[in-house]
Amino acid sequence: MSGPADLLLFAHLLSRTSDRLEVEHLALLLAEPEHPGLDVQAYINKLNVMGELARIKLKSCHGRAPAERIVPVLRLLYGELGFRGNISDFYDPQNSYLNHVIDRRTGNPLSLAVVLLAVCRRAAVPAYGISFPGHFLVAAAKAHGEIATIDPLDGRVLTPSALHSLYESATGDPGDIDSSYLAPAVPRQILLRMLTNLRAIYELRGDQKRLRFVLERIALLSPSEEVRRRLDSVVHAVALAPRISIN
Repeated sequence: MSGPADLLLFAHLLSRTSDRLEVEHLALLLAEPEHPGLDVQAYINKLNVMGELARIKLKSCHGRAPAERIVPVLRLLYGELGFRGNISDFYDPQNSYLNHVIDRRTGNPLSLAVVLLAVCRRAAVPAYGISFPGHFLVAAAKAHGEIATIDPLDGRVLTPSALHSLYESATGDPGDIDSSYLAPAVPRQILLRMLTNLRAIYELRGDQKRLRFVLERIALLSPSEEVRRRLDSVVHAVALAPRISIN
């Protein structure tokens, strides 16, 4: 696993302002200790190629609104390139490691959203993540100020009823969706959610070594007394009660 130098690099990159913070770069750093010798730049280059392919597709797109311009990107990623959700092994930690997601073209909603957002940014298509309850989403603005919500698990543009069904399934609330749940997620929130997913997996498996790696980075992103206590418990090899929520 990683050492102090990896943690320092992660902290250094986190110190950048939000407009210079590339989630995909930090996500690859999370995978690096699990895959010794991982060439981070090679995977950034793969995203660059996908971004260029998306730019080519967009030349024949006549729509101007982001919700229209994201459609060719979705067709590229989920059609031609075959990205999809890993339904058969949803709790595989590799679903959160971006190099595997890019290589296998499968992952969980959050990691697939990171790929989609990275390609959109390279193709100059405005889109953003939504830290929706139970299931991370991607959104793009329509022509008249409304938003189109996209399920990154399969690249499907959600109808209002499908979005509400996701909300009710995650929260048990049959009422209207609070607008705060549709707010854009900043890069730090996306990374924290990715780390939280990994935390849940490694707690369930009782993998103290990998759990410590995750908790050290959560402590940098979102320090709290609860995280400090859990990290201290892991350092001293105290068994933790498992929690599971991968989204």
